[in-house]
Amino acid sequence: MDETTKTIHFFSFILPVRRHIGFLLIVLLIICAGCAPVTKIITRYNSMKKIKISEYPKFYDHLNLKGLNHAIDQSLLYFNKLPETRIFNFGKDSFNVCNMKASLEKFLLFIRNNPSEEEVNRFIRQNYAIYRSVGKNSNSRMLFTGYYEPTIPGSLIKDDGYIYPLYSEPKDLVSINLSLFSYKFSKTPILMARVNKKNQVVPYFSRQEINNINDFQKRAKPIAWVKNPIDRFFLEIQGSGRIMLKQGGFLRVHYLASNGRCYRSIGKYLMDKKEIAKKDMSMQSIRKWLDNHPKRMKEVFDYNPSFVFFKKENGGPFGCLGVEVTPIRSIATDRSLFPDGALCFIETQIPTIKEDRNPDKNPDNWSAYSGFVLNQDTGGAIRGPGRADLFYGDGSYARFAAGHMDNPGKLYFLVLKK
Repeated sequence: MDETTKTIHFFSFILPVRRHIGFLLIVLLIICAGCAPVTKIITRYNSMKKIKISEYPKFYDHLNLKGLNHAIDQSLLYFNKLPETRIFNFGKDSFNVCNMKASLEKFLLFIRNNPSEEEVNRFIRQNYAIYRSVGKNSNSRMLFTGYYEPTIPGSLIKDDGYIYPLYSEPKDLVSINLSLFSYKFSKTPILMARVNKKNQVVPYFSRQEINNINDFQKRAKPIAWVKNPIDRFFLEIQGSGRIMLKQGGFLRVHYLASNGRCYRSIGKYLMDKKEIAKKDMSMQSIRKWLDNHPKRMKEVFDYNPSFVFFKKENGGPFGCLGVEVTPIRSIATDRSLFPDGALCFIETQIPTIKEDRNPDKNPDNWSAYSGFVLNQDTGGAIRGPGRADLFYGDGSYARFAAGHMDNPGKLYFLVLKK
């Protein structure tokens, strides 16, 4: 996921389990709010603004609606599992599951007739209300980044060549859902913790601590082993991937849980240290720097205390809604602000490269891009109303585009008019 985002700073704390729960909740809320400068508080009720028809964008899909029907079907699978009373907020307005399903079903039926651009725009203006993300600093501008499904070599057993484990969820990892204690905490993120030997609730181990615990495999069983620590680190950022096994075939792994520590950008760290210039920043440039500075790899990785645990998966890749994500049709946003599964429209730029060029080189050009997408995923680095991550799929172009994607744009949400 993108590495230039505002994150929640999780300070260390130690609180006895038996202490008064009210005190615990107050301290936890202070912790969760503690890292960002004091600005206007953005919630799901003000993260989007309904716009007038005169402000509607020109709805043009650069892929000519290809692949959109599959993405819509995946969101419908998600909505069909929900109770009809579930509410989704579009800024100040709310819609139930029936509204969400009808919005997608009507749109899906319409695009099956291969409508022209003019017909699409007329259809949307007649039937849909449009909500625009307030964006970063309430200026409607989004930062679009990309992610993809990497393929890396690995093994089912540890040997001399494969020594870096992909861990399953630890047995001592505890999730704390404060909303179960009071509705007042319904917007508070779930906290990840453990209970220490003194029967105290403490934050779960950081990345540095996990890598330094010799017997951590007693807490979390490895599901595979990989050759390269850089591959493992970026697999955590992407959230899912394929492990091409030494024993033959491949294993699909997917994000299961994290240690709950805040995500800190190693890209920003390297820029602050003046190791990589901002204009040259990309996943590719970070990987190259790490390859050239193996003795500093641990220093850089430990800067990000967040650590991801994986599970084996059949099919996919899957987003946070439990349905397949579709290349160039699925995006990841902040789930606490935007409606899951919703139909969206984006305007941004995507990188292009000539067929005979090395995909690890910088883009040849940036092309304007707009198209319909579905809000089907999230990520540890995707926070706030000004961030969105576009899924690129797998393969060399996906790796190239996701690694370089870092462009402004706008994000719109569509729902049937009441």
